[in-house]
Amino acid sequence: MTIIKQLTIDLDSVDIPFQLSKSAEGIHANCIHIIGFEYDGTACFRKGTKAGPNALRAVADGIETYSPYFNADLSDYTYYDLGNLKIRPALNAKSESDEAEKHSILEQQWQYASDDFTELFSDIDLLKNKVKIITLGGEHSISYAPIKAYLEQYPDLVLIHLDAHADLRDGYQGFHYSHASIIRRVLDHFGEQHQLIQYGIRSGTKEEYQWMKANQTIKTSRKEFLDAVNNIAKDRPIYLTLDLDYFDPSFFPGTGTPEPGGEDFHSFISLCKLLKEKNFVGCDVVELAPEIDSSGNSDVFAAKVVRELIFCLA
Repeated sequence: MTIIKQLTIDLDSVDIPFQLSKSAEGIHANCIHIIGFEYDGTACFRKGTKAGPNALRAVADGIETYSPYFNADLSDYTYYDLGNLKIRPALNAKSESDEAEKHSILEQQWQYASDDFTELFSDIDLLKNKVKIITLGGEHSISYAPIKAYLEQYPDLVLIHLDAHADLRDGYQGFHYSHASIIRRVLDHFGEQHQLIQYGIRSGTKEEYQWMKANQTIKTSRKEFLDAVNNIAKDRPIYLTLDLDYFDPSFFPGTGTPEPGGEDFHSFISLCKLLKEKNFVGCDVVELAPEIDSSGNSDVFAAKVVRELIFCLA
């Protein structure tokens, strides 16, 4: 595979890359690239998602590479695991015991890693080189950099947002780029032809629901949602941002902000079968908090989600 850019960013290597992935010395044309963003600094209920990328990778090593849903095997594809973005210490940090100082440290860590993501991919023509990215979180705030990169390169991108929460607050608990504000922040970069489709939302403020209804972004039934995806033109690019609390906590308890009433794995596969036939160009999978689910079932669930998304992107 052709390397179109050598790695210039110092990334953290991982002990167990995603199953059957190749280690990368650069960005490759015509390939999928997996990258982790281990951050949960703005999490407001239960933390632990910074351990998500490596936990997901580790358990993936023990699951089947074959998907019965697509009659396909990971061994038939070439994809690369870049490792994790470095979470560097903040400049001039004095003491994390001071709340204002701790807040500043967390913001700087998020900014450094987000800037590194941007530098890594900003000068690459994703469309021309057929480069596709799966970003593993981490909390939902980590999705800002990848979504922004895709919005800048695809002027008619459809952003599909699967989540229990609307994430449309204008900042939360002092964080402008909060996990509860991710969709509001990426809307700052929307052009006239960009489109947002939201499904699974079952928690939010009155103002958030008013906005979604007024802008017709929210789909309130599985049929309405799948029909909306099915109606997207086949050549129109689609990016998926998937907060794993989209799934019902009875199936997926290992997340920081669980909400009853979520979807199941089969509904996700119904979406995947549509995405497989569309111009699906990239995604992020966030909010796995491994330690919250001591059974490890949520790790396996998340790994299988990523496996199916690789087939959709390939």
